[in-house]
Amino acid sequence: MSLSHDELTTALGGLLPKVLDNCESLISLERLSGGASQETYRIVISGADGKERLLAMRRAAGGEEGEITAQHPGLAVEAKLMRVARDHGVPEPEVFHVLTPEDGLGAGFIMEWLEGEALGARIVKDPTLDEVRPRLAHLFGATLARIHGIDLQATGLDQVLQQLSPEEYVRQTWERYQAFETPQPMIDYTARWLLDHLPTNYTPSLVHNDYRNGNVMVDAQGMVAVLDWEVAHIGDPMRDLGWMLCHSWRFGRAHLPVGGFGQLEDFFAGYESVSGQPVDRQAVKFWQVFGSFWWAVGCLGMAEHYRNGPDQSVERPGIGRRSSECQVDCVNLLIPGPVDLVSAENATQLVDMPLADELLSSVVSFLRDQVMQETQGRTQFLARVASNSLEIVQREMALGAAAAAGEVSRLQVLCANDTDRLQDLRWQLVQGLRDGSVALDSPGLAEHLRAAVVNQINIDQPRYPGLATALDGGKGV
Repeated sequence: MSLSHDELTTALGGLLPKVLDNCESLISLERLSGGASQETYRIVISGADGKERLLAMRRAAGGEEGEITAQHPGLAVEAKLMRVARDHGVPEPEVFHVLTPEDGLGAGFIMEWLEGEALGARIVKDPTLDEVRPRLAHLFGATLARIHGIDLQATGLDQVLQQLSPEEYVRQTWERYQAFETPQPMIDYTARWLLDHLPTNYTPSLVHNDYRNGNVMVDAQGMVAVLDWEVAHIGDPMRDLGWMLCHSWRFGRAHLPVGGFGQLEDFFAGYESVSGQPVDRQAVKFWQVFGSFWWAVGCLGMAEHYRNGPDQSVERPGIGRRSSECQVDCVNLLIPGPVDLVSAENATQLVDMPLADELLSSVVSFLRDQVMQETQGRTQFLARVASNSLEIVQREMALGAAAAAGEVSRLQVLCANDTDRLQDLRWQLVQGLRDGSVALDSPGLAEHLRAAVVNQINIDQPRYPGLATALDGGKGV
């Protein structure tokens, strides 16, 4: 269903007066984003009273929806979820029409346009939200409890959503990572820990599965809408609480565990005020660990997309290196303790002018001081991503050899293997973790993993707050 913008406008202009009350004509159609799987449009229509009205449309990329699976039930199910949630007191836009094959527009739905802020980095610092921000944690908790309280059978959601147990979710994620064929021992260690600490006492409930700062629209009065339902399933409701607490969604405010804007007690109190049930804090920790584990694998998936398609943009490999952010969060949650950073290699045998580091610095400066200043939108964003990637290369040139040497020496002891091939040693440890021959409490294992991951994040993203937490012995996770 590949339509040009003009063709899409014509088809939509013919459809809207038929399916919407008080719609005289389509005035304009503007595409707002171009994600890999979905498109978002801003629609302006004229009502019968002559007044303009705003709508929004979510549509599959190119109109063609991928295979409908248990993991990705599709846009029609997403629209159903939004309608059901709205009926149960969850702030949602009203869905006016779900596209049908006869409409000739592909898969998608048309809904109410809502105003608010959905970018997490802005929500934690926008001055216009200063008054409401202290109340957000309680509001987020209360709204989440309303989602979890929805009757699956009465609404028919049990017929369209996958049910996923904690064990199935862990194994599914671990298997996805193993298919990448990259040895990341902290990911395997975390998978083993998760399988040893599976929650068992829960009532299968509707799980949003991506409920976090950045997927909830807010304004100065409070919550406007819960967004992005496309990966919802039926499972342990504590999954949503743990995901909300992951460091990745605090946007630099590590001391505020709820989305970078609130405290645990307010979040839990809001949840309990609606659910009437105490929060299972042990299960929340499990899902917080799982969240960092899951996103560590997801970041590697971005690098895999770059290597094998379909998307080979500069953004993908940059996100791939963010796996170490999530891995250091797992370190802080599971094996905190003392750790040292390696020092930069100052000496070099290369004396050409300019030095390689100077060449990289000049390109970083060009991207940040010139390209970013003279561009906007996605080009400006990608220029920032490119400059960040070059800085990773600079830090790896300075720190990588020392970090690798330390890793080799520790692994030689752990694995009783005198080879100096880092990749072989990593694979030996990973295989031992996978087959259970290496116990999680093996002497020296925690110390090695902590040192390896902390030194890696110091290369990949030294400004990530999890690094400071690790260097402080894991305090304040």
